[in-house]
Amino acid sequence: MDLKRKLSRLGGIGPGGKPGAKPSPAPEAPAAEAAAPPPVEAPPAPVEMPAPVEPRKEPDPRVEALKRMLGDWSERQGAAVARRGPTAAPRPGPLPVELRTTPHGVIHVSERLLPAEHHHGSAPLAEALDVESPLVASLALQPGLAGVDFQRMLFLDTETTGLAGGTGTVPFLVGLAWFEGRSLRVHQLFLNRLGEEAPMLRALAERMAGSSCMVTFNGKSFDWPLLRTRFVLNRVKPPAELPHLDLLHCARRVFKYRGSGTRLVHLEEQVLDYHRVGDVDGALIPDLYFRFLRGADGSALTPVLEHNANDLLLLAALLGVLGRRFRASGAEGEDPRDLLGFAGVALRARDYERAHAFARAAAAGDTGAVGAEALAMASRLSRRVGDDRTAVANLQRALASARADQVAPLHLSLTKLYEHGLKDLPRALHHARLAAPAESSDALRRRIERLERKLSRVSREYALDFSK
Repeated sequence: MDLKRKLSRLGGIGPGGKPGAKPSPAPEAPAAEAAAPPPVEAPPAPVEMPAPVEPRKEPDPRVEALKRMLGDWSERQGAAVARRGPTAAPRPGPLPVELRTTPHGVIHVSERLLPAEHHHGSAPLAEALDVESPLVASLALQPGLAGVDFQRMLFLDTETTGLAGGTGTVPFLVGLAWFEGRSLRVHQLFLNRLGEEAPMLRALAERMAGSSCMVTFNGKSFDWPLLRTRFVLNRVKPPAELPHLDLLHCARRVFKYRGSGTRLVHLEEQVLDYHRVGDVDGALIPDLYFRFLRGADGSALTPVLEHNANDLLLLAALLGVLGRRFRASGAEGEDPRDLLGFAGVALRARDYERAHAFARAAAAGDTGAVGAEALAMASRLSRRVGDDRTAVANLQRALASARADQVAPLHLSLTKLYEHGLKDLPRALHHARLAAPAESSDALRRRIERLERKLSRVSREYALDFSK
């Protein structure tokens, strides 16, 4: 018998039993016991469920990149502060700036005084003092400049760490110029180290407080908004807003017919006959400054200061030239393109007499497209004072020299003059048929139909009168 069977037999033997005996059945329980209810089991203990685990959110890569950049920038700033220490001594080297101590801190300045007879190209700088504020207000289309004392004007131009603007762009050179008597003082504030703008900005604010207006080139869009941002970021109270003459807008209106753009260097060469030699490319200026901050010799920035100083001289010279030429109302020998530009400015300023003088001068100096446009403007001004015959004569002269794209508008103007001014319906209809595409097809069709109806009615009335 195998072990398994032996074990099963032994398991069935109770106490006192014999091997091989069958197990006796258990005695039956009494009826009362059989009716007793089964024991009640205790309820199971509650099972504690684990808290739900929220799915892990992936970090935004842009936020993480920004945190890393801020951390790197903070470490660099801390290291830079530790390296430079508490002093603000100027960088050793031939950079032509001097250190000055002010109540607000240390500033770095480059300064020169130019005599009254100094010229920038063909233009004397002191001529800017001769401008008349009402004429400047008309030239700039800014009536608020009419009462400004231009003896106390402040020229401003900046060099910056970039052209994007905003909080990341720093003006490291703020060029200022003002007249003392008839001499021009050029005063350049240089930022020797980043983070030390506050004294420079306070010096600028003090100078602005003693000035009557600000003269810039694109300063309304770039220089002044940038400086205003720097005042806020450095917790320096911004100065009161000054009347602002932005010569870029004047130059665009006056010199737009030259076709060469209105960049400073173009105006300098073509209007003032000044050609810079060895001038630094403006696109390289930010990199030159960053090299200086990293320890390069200051001589690399000397051309930058010279570039900025020339920009300031250009502002003074250009203002003087614009004021003199606008006051002259078309002197003999002037460029007809500029005379036409001045005429347009005077027309927009509602200085009709001056506009007419400029338009006539431009027409006399050019027999091409510029002359044709000047004659068209002179025609409008003649018609404004009721001289319709002179207006028609100017338009007829303009047709003789007009470009192809100028012809249709001239015919349209003649149509209106002949119909409403001179009441010459046949000629009005003739020019109307040549006026496309100066007027929309529907409007021109209605104009021609109206003229044909008028002519037909006049012809019938004339026939009736003749029959009598």
